Amino acid sequence: MTETKSFQNPRITNIRNIHLIGICGTGMGTLAAMLREAGYRVRGSDENVYPPMSTFLASRCVPVMEGYRPENLEPPPDLVVVGNVVRRDNPEAMAALETGLPYCSMPQALHSFFLNSFKPVVAAGTHGKTTTAALLAWLLTVAKMDPGCLVGGLMVNFQQSYRLGRGPYFVVEGDEYDTAFFDKGPKFLHYQPQICVITSVEFDHADIFADLQAVEQVFARLVRSIPSHGLLVANADDPGASQLSQEAPCRLITYGLQKPAHFVVEEVDYRIGATCFRILGPRGFRASLTSPLPGAHNLSNTMAMVVLGHELGVSVSTIQKALSSFKGVRRRQEIRAEVAGVTVIDDFAHHPTAVQSTIEALRPFYGGRRLWAIFEPRTNSSKRRVFQQRYATVFDGADLVLIKEPTGLERIAPEERLSAQELVTDLQARGAEARCFTDVDSMLPFILSTVQRGDVLLVMSTGSFDNLIDRLLEELRNP
Repeated sequence: MTETKSFQNPRITNIRNIHLIGICGTGMGTLAAMLREAGYRVRGSDENVYPPMSTFLASRCVPVMEGYRPENLEPPPDLVVVGNVVRRDNPEAMAALETGLPYCSMPQALHSFFLNSFKPVVAAGTHGKTTTAALLAWLLTVAKMDPGCLVGGLMVNFQQSYRLGRGPYFVVEGDEYDTAFFDKGPKFLHYQPQICVITSVEFDHADIFADLQAVEQVFARLVRSIPSHGLLVANADDPGASQLSQEAPCRLITYGLQKPAHFVVEEVDYRIGATCFRILGPRGFRASLTSPLPGAHNLSNTMAMVVLGHELGVSVSTIQKALSSFKGVRRRQEIRAEVAGVTVIDDFAHHPTAVQSTIEALRPFYGGRRLWAIFEPRTNSSKRRVFQQRYATVFDGADLVLIKEPTGLERIAPEERLSAQELVTDLQARGAEARCFTDVDSMLPFILSTVQRGDVLLVMSTGSFDNLIDRLLEELRNP
């Protein structure tokens, strides 16, 4: 089996028919829609074909074959794009290699078909990169710069996760996760940023990174990939981002909620329903702004947007217009509904820092209302003991904490597994009202019997949480 046919040409020629293996992944499905909109003939295959991605692709007229089989490659496409969930022994991938079809990864395709024609603006970081990328894309849109963008979440303003623009910039969320079975480097190394924003650098993805140093090494490679005429915008409040920014071969601008930084928040008022703040910057720059996003972590993400906007000549009034009209990203502090006086919020938080930041953000945003933190450890890192002690310290801002026992622990060595019951015991020792549940079937009745009018339920998971939110809302609407 050879891999010499890997598609490396940065400019696309003589390619019309493209097949995507693993097409129903979030990034791959979005790429398929982008390619289809750009005029290519696109098809794909996956073993997990179900809504919402199946209906999304059908609405874009992208055929999807269920299951991985060599015959899915007939007639032979001009290019095969291989998703990072696809293993080396996948029968369809093996057939593509054995027959000598040109192939590439999703990040390679994104760069070759789209980023290569623009000035890439990459938003990267352990936390905050999705919201930051969405903020940047919306700002450039409001500023009439007509950007392209690809973000790892559904941007409510666009009602999709991508946009094909004709302006000079293309905003992309830079993911540090690995690229494909034939390329174990991080995805963001393929994006070749002209402008790069780094929000934070912490340990995560314990399944592919041995330690924090390994994470820092890949982010350092990203920083060093910025050309000398490029720009790095870095969060001075984050130790990892601040340290790595010193390796930038290009111009560096820092932002922070505290000094020292080039752009710094002088005053901030976290109100119910709004965040009001004032920024000071170089050469007398001063701006007073109001954001609909709660919390210090979102203020930090907003700072990155303000800095880049200022650098690109966007007026303060246009920045405020973009902020005021920004509708957020699905599953990032998304208010799913308010039923019978109970507010239910869906959030993607999973890393301890993100969990703590989200809880701390919502506390002042909802005044004196009782705040629940309902958490499912679902990622490869969150199910491991590496964060056992840290998780015990991040729920202090919640009035009630519910932890669901993680699934799939049998694939993790016993000594490396997170113990949900131990976590609850530690939380209780800190004075928290905390409970552990084996599944949603046992958790849901407790919520329904305990919830009160005025409560705010923050549900945190990177998955469906066994459809907890929909089931909960259905019960609240039909008591």
